[in-house]
Amino acid sequence: MKFASYKNHVWIAPRPSGLRSWLISIATLVTVIYVLRWSAQGTELNWNELAGGLPQIADFLQRSFPPNWQVMGNLLKPAIETVQIAIWGTLLGLFFAIPISFLAARNLNKNRYLYQTVRQLLNVIRSINELILALVFVSAVGLGPFPGVLALALHGIGMIGKFFAESIEEIDEGPLEALRSTGARPLQVIAFGVIPQVLTAWIAIILYRFEVNLRQATVLGMVGAGGLGFELVNSLKLFKYQDTASCIIVVTLMVVIADTVSSRLRYAIQDGSH
Repeated sequence: MKFASYKNHVWIAPRPSGLRSWLISIATLVTVIYVLRWSAQGTELNWNELAGGLPQIADFLQRSFPPNWQVMGNLLKPAIETVQIAIWGTLLGLFFAIPISFLAARNLNKNRYLYQTVRQLLNVIRSINELILALVFVSAVGLGPFPGVLALALHGIGMIGKFFAESIEEIDEGPLEALRSTGARPLQVIAFGVIPQVLTAWIAIILYRFEVNLRQATVLGMVGAGGLGFELVNSLKLFKYQDTASCIIVVTLMVVIADTVSSRLRYAIQDGSH
């Protein structure tokens, strides 16, 4: 029984069958090794430096322990603010991503040029980090949670739009063709042919995006976008490492709770769809 899974394993890649195939495989392996070595040099990987820096890490952890439990009450408001940033960042991104996703789906948008334009637009939006977007919006609307919401929403348009479009492209075309043959309009095709097929996948994507936004919201506070990140940076600047440990504990608990709740919701949705 121990080796049953191994015996039933199927090698999906073609095995070299001749001299040319073996030469290509060897050349590929050499190329991969070279790229890994080249990237290691570029990133200055140095395990000796890491080993030498371990005492500094231990010193930081020692100064952070025990956490300052007295500041927990002061962290409640920033924690709530972080959740609010994540909620509205997700909702606003979702609001704009839904119509864009229909234009970014190849099976719905037959105009090749419009399809490529929308796809590249999503790529551009997605390529800009949330921290950079937060800095831009902080300079535009000032400090506070609002620039964090805008940064998460704009980046979320690119991410959610891409995932939504890909889920649309994977649906069964049969119901769509049947609706079109009866003279249904594009909006009717979307409402009765597309949405029922992608709704479960979309809900899972939304829950996952909320988890990501909750984590990112804590980071955006570091550039003045409110939330726990702002308190975290202030404690580091003032060398109050025990306060920093308290902030990290609160962030960790928030992420764990959000992950647990969203996982249970996903399982419930998947069980209900079967």
